[in-house]
Amino acid sequence: MRAIPSLKISISGVRGVVGDSLTPELVARFAQAFGTYVGGGRVVIGRDPRTSGEMVRQAVVAGLGSSGCRVSDLGVVPTPTVQLLVRQLGAQGGIAITASHNPPEWNALKFVGGDGLFLSAARGRELLDIYHQGDYAKAKGADQRTPERVADAVERHVRAVVAGTAVLPSERRLRVVVDPGGGAAAVAAPGLVEALGAEVSAIHTTADGRFPRPAEPVAENLLALAEAVRVRKADVGFAQDMDGDRLAVVDETGRPIGEELTLVLAADEVLRRTKGPVVANLATTDAVDAMAARHGSPVFRTKVGEANVAEGMRLHHAVIGGEGNGGVIWPAVNFARDSLVGMALVLHRLAASGRTASALASEFDRFRVVKLQRHCPAEQGRTILARAREAWANHPVDLTDGIKVRLEDGWFILRASNTEPIVRVIAESSTEERARALAERVLADVASWI
Repeated sequence: MRAIPSLKISISGVRGVVGDSLTPELVARFAQAFGTYVGGGRVVIGRDPRTSGEMVRQAVVAGLGSSGCRVSDLGVVPTPTVQLLVRQLGAQGGIAITASHNPPEWNALKFVGGDGLFLSAARGRELLDIYHQGDYAKAKGADQRTPERVADAVERHVRAVVAGTAVLPSERRLRVVVDPGGGAAAVAAPGLVEALGAEVSAIHTTADGRFPRPAEPVAENLLALAEAVRVRKADVGFAQDMDGDRLAVVDETGRPIGEELTLVLAADEVLRRTKGPVVANLATTDAVDAMAARHGSPVFRTKVGEANVAEGMRLHHAVIGGEGNGGVIWPAVNFARDSLVGMALVLHRLAASGRTASALASEFDRFRVVKLQRHCPAEQGRTILARAREAWANHPVDLTDGIKVRLEDGWFILRASNTEPIVRVIAESSTEERARALAERVLADVASWI
């Protein structure tokens, strides 16, 4: 089978450009392979509101049904809702149909095991072996059933988060603006804030697949949210990506404080309640370590990717974990990167401290992170990393995931994306200017190597 440049098959699932690399036939085969892998039984599916979502959903249903699975369809829901409902319904697995932060022309399948976690690298290889061998389970006509519609999936998710964190104290009613970006959390985000007892207003809540802002909730894409927070005199603003697993925070002045601090603030609240280890990936800010040290808690690092972080959390019995892209994993409620959990924890941190979001963020001003990227053909990734190892051989280097280099005033990590044909550089230093200069220097090297 010929290689298709826009098709990405990795620990994060399979994704591609719809109608180019991601076809109904390929989707159905992957779904049939997954149904074979889980051995039949119930499989939960849910999707984000991309315009290609219904076509992909039908192909997934066909593939699962043909392999003898009973499908529980949640409709348009955040990806962490799929993971939560896999556990609540006792399903054998789940498939989230979403390309997350990729542009609208992309779509993807993310595979969830019966434990509600994304498949690990080892389990993912087992699934790929089944896919490539093509020896799928085949159900007889009498065994195939119409998908079951689960209409209250979002309400179940909201109830679980509120039950796990509690309603906010009534002494100070926080004002919140949410921006789900027209994505899968368009109903869940305002619903959760209201259920927690805060005053909520929302922008970009029409989930019709025409995203009103770019998918990633990074600072340059949050101008409308920042303005809404200022105009409405809110205490905090929250933004999510298209499948609702990542969370970015805007303070009361309208300043995006960065996805990096989402995990820091959420973990600070969890460690205030329960002491224990923290797990974060290698690309996450050192502010996590500074925060955890105040609670006497150790921090363990993993490869990038939710499945890797979750595996590390299980290994170290972590009470909280996540990634610097705004992903918060709190097993007490949902063992998944869950923006709704992140929102609840940050709101409780604000309420418990009695301080503003900007004041809480200012404790970590010495940690400044800059993230840059550039297009890179997938076949050149290894060459670039080899050249980087040569160029930085005289510095402390971590090769666990790409290359991470420690410097006197910070660090950078260079790695190929699992989900796009790009390389990413994340750099941290004591000022944004220094972090940006470092990241740009690394990308200039990459450009010369390409």
